[in-house]
Amino acid sequence: MDPTPPLAAPALFSLERKNVLITGATRGIGAACALALAEAGARICLVRRPGAPEDPTSAILAARGTPPTVVECDLADLEAVRTLFGRALDAMGGEIHILVNCAGIQRRAPAVEFPEKDWDEVLDVNLKSVWLLSQAAGQHMVPLRRGKIVNFCSLLTFQGGLTVPAYAAAKGALGQLTKALSNEWSKHNVQVNGICPGYIATDMNEKLLQDPERLRQISERIPAGRWGTPADFAGPVVFLASAASQYVCGELLVVDGGWMGR
Repeated sequence: MDPTPPLAAPALFSLERKNVLITGATRGIGAACALALAEAGARICLVRRPGAPEDPTSAILAARGTPPTVVECDLADLEAVRTLFGRALDAMGGEIHILVNCAGIQRRAPAVEFPEKDWDEVLDVNLKSVWLLSQAAGQHMVPLRRGKIVNFCSLLTFQGGLTVPAYAAAKGALGQLTKALSNEWSKHNVQVNGICPGYIATDMNEKLLQDPERLRQISERIPAGRWGTPADFAGPVVFLASAASQYVCGELLVVDGGWMGR
């Protein structure tokens, strides 16, 4: 692995002339990450569902004078996912320096009732699509001896949760996949790390936010005294995407307001 560049500390966080492919960036945490990466100087390629209208992230970036490149893909369509990295690579002029896997879906039901269809959908989007994209990224990055992959994991990488067996299984496996890829690719100067969000006020947690009893129980346990927001991930994602994290490998960075520490 290359050493950390001998730069002034602020310069280590610069993403000038870096191309980023990011999934899940049309809303929520992914949108905040895309905006932060662009603010650090990166050129953004975001993934949008086929036929979807222009998303707010693209509109904001365009208004700032840094319009993103958009590649269409439904991450539940694994045949389309298998071509996604190559299409993004072509769209970005043959170079992708950073892959951020932020897309994810949620399905809730008691384990004894959990539909097999929901299980398959969650595992395909939250785990298999990440594997396929990461493998394609590795095939591009490893020979070039440079690259960063950031996978969005979860508190359920470590805990089982309630009525979300597929999500817990996928995020637990994603944590191990992150470490497995790091073990192989760190020596090739490709850093693979994960970010594990705690309880964040986004659409994915809408049912929890609307359940007064669960909302109270969760809120009382967060040492920071509040739920997280997408803006809380701007710093962590820029850190893991930049030279500032050159010697950080296989790390699962928990961003949870102290939840795991209790």
